[in-house]
Parts: sequence; C-alpha cells; structure tokens
Amino acid sequence: MKFGITRPFDCSYLPDRQEQLLVYVDETNTTAVNYPQLIQAGFRRSGEQIYRPHCASCSACQSIRLPVAEFTPSRSQRRLLNKNKHFRTTTADTINAAYYPLYEKYISQRHADGTMYPPSEEQFLSFLQCEWNTPLFIEAYDGDTLIAVAVTDKIDSLINGGGFSAMYTFFDPDYTEASLGTWMILQQIYHTQQQGRQYLYLGYQIDACAKMNYKNRFYPHERYFDYEWHRYDK
Repeated sequence: MKFGITRPFDCSYLPDRQEQLLVYVDETNTTAVNYPQLIQAGFRRSGEQIYRPHCASCSACQSIRLPVAEFTPSRSQRRLLNKNKHFRTTTADTINAAYYPLYEKYISQRHADGTMYPPSEEQFLSFLQCEWNTPLFIEAYDGDTLIAVAVTDKIDSLINGGGFSAMYTFFDPDYTEASLGTWMILQQIYHTQQQGRQYLYLGYQIDACAKMNYKNRFYPHERYFDYEWHRYDK
C-alpha cells in the first residue's frame, strides 16, 4: 500500500488548529480489497478518497466503532426508540431522486456555517459516488415521507465478521424533536445486527468539538489510537 500526506490546512472541527491527512494512494486498483483493512486501521472514505487524520501536534480525532452484538441502549435511547416507533426504515442500493432536496434542506438549515455550504447537487454526488464501492442507503420514513438517509458502507471482512461504516447522515430539520441524528445511529446498529455483522464504524469522535462528541454516548464502544483499538464501557 502507498500513502501520501496533504499540506496543512485549517481544521474543520477545532478553531485555530491546522490539520493534515494521510491519504491512501491507489496505484494497483486494489482499493476495494484493501478498504476493509484500512477501515480497521482508523481510515474513512469520502467519495473516492480514503484518508485518516495525520496531525503532528494533535490527536483529537479518534476513529470510533461499536461492537453491535454487545450494544445496550441507554435509558434516553430507549425512550427515543419508543417515541419514534411510528417511523420505519428500509434500505436501498441506489440514489433516490428525493435524496438531494432533503440534503439541500439539511445543509442549508443545519450547517450553513460549515464547509459544505452552500450545497450543490455536484458536491452531493461527489462525496457519495464511488467507482469501486456501492454504499447502502438506510432510508427513514414518516408514513410515505422521506425524513432521513444514512449513507452506509458495507465492510466485508473475514477477520472480524465485517461491519457497516456510517459515512454521512442527513435528515429533515423540521423533525428536531425526533432527534433523528441519534435515532439514525440506532437504526444503523439495528441493520448491522440484522445482517450478522460485528461492528458499526461511526467515523471520528472529537471530544473537544460540540458537533462531533455525541458518538461516545453509545456503549460499549472502541476508539482507535496508538495503532490499536481501545474498549470503553460505561
């Protein structure tokens, strides 16, 4: 495997800090084969790119995953599941025409201060589509109305039973009281369990970033640092 390191640039999550990325460079057309191994080493995918934070003076970003067979919802998570029990989820392997309008509304109302604003259909497709990987789309509905989509990679591995990788979730901002961000993680856990997979990879946990420190509310979980996974129980 070959890798490259980006130039330093402004950190997307922590103000007044610089970040660098370690990027997997595919020269042998084996990306799909190597992807499960890279995910287990703390990497993530965005579009065609596979990367991992590689900052010289900061280690705030830690890849986090849930061993779903051992997951136990907290009291508040059980209340949320009961509150939203009238919603339903299903899965799809292709992009639905209803996705982009929902994404556009989500970014415009929830992340107008972020790097993904203003949204565009070209930008939307650029981080979803991938020649060597077809993601799974977990769709949530209120009746016949699409209210959330969790873009999820299938990680096939003989080493640990494989898993799902939660790549990106967007939802209808009008459903604020339904806490769809948390609820969609619970749905991804459910679908991971239903397929007999071992882990749900949730991306990067950043304790010092208010927008990114919600993932550690799911137990047990494991974090990747110092080149290995470390388990956290309640």
